[in-house]
Amino acid sequence: MEMSSNGNSGGRDPFGRSGNLFRKVTGSQGFNLLVFFIALYFFIIGIKLMGSGFKGLDTVFGSEEGSFAETLVSAVSNPLVGLCMGVFITAVVQSSSATTSTVVAMVAVNPSFFPYAIPIVIGANIGTSVTNIIVSLGHIRHPPSFRRAFAGALVHDFFNVTAASLIFPAEWLVRILTGKGFLERLGVWAASGLVGSRGVQFDLIHRLLDPVLDPIKGIISGIGGGIHPHAATFILIGFGLVVLFVSLTFITKSARRAIDGKVQRVVDRVLFRNAPTSFLFGLTLTSFVQSSSVTTSIAVPLVGGGILTIEQIFPYTLGANVGTTVTALLAALAADFVGEGGKLALAISFVHLFFNIMGIALIYPLRKVPIYLARRVARYMAANRKMAIVFLFVVFFLTPGIVIIVDWYIL
Repeated sequence: MEMSSNGNSGGRDPFGRSGNLFRKVTGSQGFNLLVFFIALYFFIIGIKLMGSGFKGLDTVFGSEEGSFAETLVSAVSNPLVGLCMGVFITAVVQSSSATTSTVVAMVAVNPSFFPYAIPIVIGANIGTSVTNIIVSLGHIRHPPSFRRAFAGALVHDFFNVTAASLIFPAEWLVRILTGKGFLERLGVWAASGLVGSRGVQFDLIHRLLDPVLDPIKGIISGIGGGIHPHAATFILIGFGLVVLFVSLTFITKSARRAIDGKVQRVVDRVLFRNAPTSFLFGLTLTSFVQSSSVTTSIAVPLVGGGILTIEQIFPYTLGANVGTTVTALLAALAADFVGEGGKLALAISFVHLFFNIMGIALIYPLRKVPIYLARRVARYMAANRKMAIVFLFVVFFLTPGIVIIVDWYIL
């Protein structure tokens, strides 16, 4: 009985009031919202670290003629290879901006490359959704969450693939029949009125991330340099994945604890109230973080946790697609390209924008189709989880890689 009075038996908390206070603090909505935003910050850090590592592969596998991306891009001989090149390069370097920037720079130097640059940009639009798929794999040990997260990742992929399947053949057919494709004409027309204009570049997101990113990169470069010249590249990729998946766990758990009725209503009625607000939120956020991969990947764990639905994030991902072209366009306007090459370099940025606008106009009225397909495929992947990794490898690396190799060595 005396033991019980001291609080060490009878199921009472041995830490007394301090234990109750700890549980009260860690269980509060404010604490969990704080954890959510800290985890979200490191989630973006993880994506950036992983992206830096993958971009390092550009140097590892490059040649004397140029980087890996430049070497591949310069070898494009037909539109199908260009499309696959865009998918493959973007999947490898984890950034559609890196791919389109390479293409823009090459067009500025060699204007005759412009027609081949268009399918590469369309392919980059497909390749950028690889990050979503990688993020969804963080839920792979929990089938219900994985099914939702994978569907949330796939809906972006299906939109991009469907848009490319409709617009890419039409663009090239019109080019064969008339000498110029409709995207080509629109891009040149829009660029003609803006040649000589000055754009702006945003660096706020870099100011927020660099205080953490730069020291981590410095430490990893120091460690990797003592092992092998290219070791830091692979350490960055591995460490970035660890940070990404750990922060993903905290995002999901803290969001579930923090989202009560009031917060859920704010999310539903303000940020994702309807398609236009969801679209504008995706566009604005992407313009701020300058990466559609980051913007769309943020939504994946929220769908996996059951906080958002695929229907809610679909227009959000479309806004992200447009947002990433706006930032690329502003960057192109800020560049010092001149002459015909400068005009066509700017035109490529407009091609990317018009492609996404056309894709939205064509596919959004039929949005139930990509949403249905995403759910159907995700259900199968949740039951056969190893196939999700196979899907990732086959769609983004093996298939485009085979097309490129066949073109290089057989045709």
